[in-house]
Amino acid sequence: MERLPRSFYTHAFKEEAVSLVLNGGLSVAEVSRQLSLSEQTLRNWIKKHKEGSLKDKSGSRTVTELEAEVSRLKKELSQVRLEREILKKAMAYLAQEPQKGTHK
Repeated sequence: MERLPRSFYTHAFKEEAVSLVLNGGLSVAEVSRQLSLSEQTLRNWIKKHKEGSLKDKSGSRTVTELEAEVSRLKKELSQVRLEREILKKAMAYLAQEPQKGTHK
């Protein structure tokens, strides 16, 4: 499977994501799906927020909208490629074996 590039998120983005879970009444799964990030990443941010260590790191690289979109599209492309490979294998398997009840 293709490895996805590491994503960088702004401090404000992290805080907003954590806020949606802690104050917004949404589950980690819902928020991570909406924001296209892994549940574990969001859980890590929540843990750091509760510990008080989710701080803005000055000098850290911020993600532009374009970079975020490219990252999201790469993730989606990787998923589609995986699904395509599964479908190819399924079609090859189904083409080999005639199904029961189709022969006279």
